[in-house]
Amino acid sequence: MDAILEDRKSQVKRSGEGSGICCERESVSGAVSQRACVYCGARVVLNPITDACHIVHGPIGCASYTWDIRGSLSSGDETYRNSYSTDLREKDIVFGGAIKLEKAIDELMELKSPRLVFVYATCIVGVIGDDVEAVCRQAQRKWGVRVIPVKAPGFSGTKTQGYKLACDAIMDYITPFAGGKKEFGVNILGDYNLAGELWIMKEYLKEIGVPVMTGITGDSSSQSLELAPRAILNVVQCAGSAAYLAERMEQEMGIPYVKASFFGIADTTASLYRIADAVKSSQARAKAEVFCKAQKAKVLPLVEKRKPRFEGKRAAIFVGGGFKAISLIRQFDELGMKCVLVGTQTGKKDEYEIMSSLLDEDAVLLDDANPAELERFLVEKGADVLVGGVKERPLAYKLGVAFMDHNHERKHALAGFEGIRNFVEELNLSMNSPVWKHL
Repeated sequence: MDAILEDRKSQVKRSGEGSGICCERESVSGAVSQRACVYCGARVVLNPITDACHIVHGPIGCASYTWDIRGSLSSGDETYRNSYSTDLREKDIVFGGAIKLEKAIDELMELKSPRLVFVYATCIVGVIGDDVEAVCRQAQRKWGVRVIPVKAPGFSGTKTQGYKLACDAIMDYITPFAGGKKEFGVNILGDYNLAGELWIMKEYLKEIGVPVMTGITGDSSSQSLELAPRAILNVVQCAGSAAYLAERMEQEMGIPYVKASFFGIADTTASLYRIADAVKSSQARAKAEVFCKAQKAKVLPLVEKRKPRFEGKRAAIFVGGGFKAISLIRQFDELGMKCVLVGTQTGKKDEYEIMSSLLDEDAVLLDDANPAELERFLVEKGADVLVGGVKERPLAYKLGVAFMDHNHERKHALAGFEGIRNFVEELNLSMNSPVWKHL
């Protein structure tokens, strides 16, 4: 483990080692973590609510994390694509920014007449102590619109803490609508309609006779979120960002949940079967079996055609959540590839245990990695491709390693059977590009 920071060694392990990996801890100072902050975690979960307005209470720099931060698509309202900031300056930090926030909310109400407003308290607000909750309560009484505070100073924890704060804000909004009659339908939690992936899932569920009440938060609106408590089941697509919400909805609203993944043939098929069984519909299960068989028949010829170009190649993965990483390991296995390096920003202990069981001995597991570690192990393991996000792309290219974007900024769907086609073709184009012969 040379060249690894001493405090980081417990977060780096070989899959054949007996002891578990350390995870769910704050980033080590000086490690240049790839992980984002608490505010980021909250923002990426709440941002896709299409008719909500978002006020970033803090310096203007925090508001740069706004425009199209996810490739989340909308079937209607586009309000969510713009954000607003109180732009706190030195004077506000000395004398307090609460009055400025009050004026910002009033101005937004007059200009946009939103149905729902989220106010994010960022780092500097956590230091100076503005009473954001009181300002939001006052604005809510004045305007008759839900104004929900999200106290998310970046230094207060990890990105996972931001996810929880966002889930708490969603619960704050939907709880008043609980207690009504249940309907045969499901909510999809932890999908943000990246490149229209939620629409793919909804279409699949429609095919097997299971209606979707709402997505949380992909292509959702304030009105569609109000329907969420009526569902009989929650389907959790991204466990890292939405498992906490699913647990709260089960405890407080009596809605059970199942985890699902729509990445890869095996996981997409298993997820549709799992949902059909969970809603206790033999008809849905039968339809799922017919549907998956037909879809496999369409996509397998492409997989088999490209597979000779992939077999024996080595893949490295560094993504946000553990559940996605598990699906990617299985998806590479379907293509005859071996995963030699797998890391996540927010993976949990049980997820790392599953990863370890799927990997060959001596594969490397990384929790909350940094560029130095990624570089060291990409070279050591001889990876042919790195699957990650925009922050990892330059590193891969500098090392002469092919890259595949699986992050939230992407504009192409990778979920479902349509996503399998895109995944295979992009992987082929990236790994087998003639450019690598010239490096």
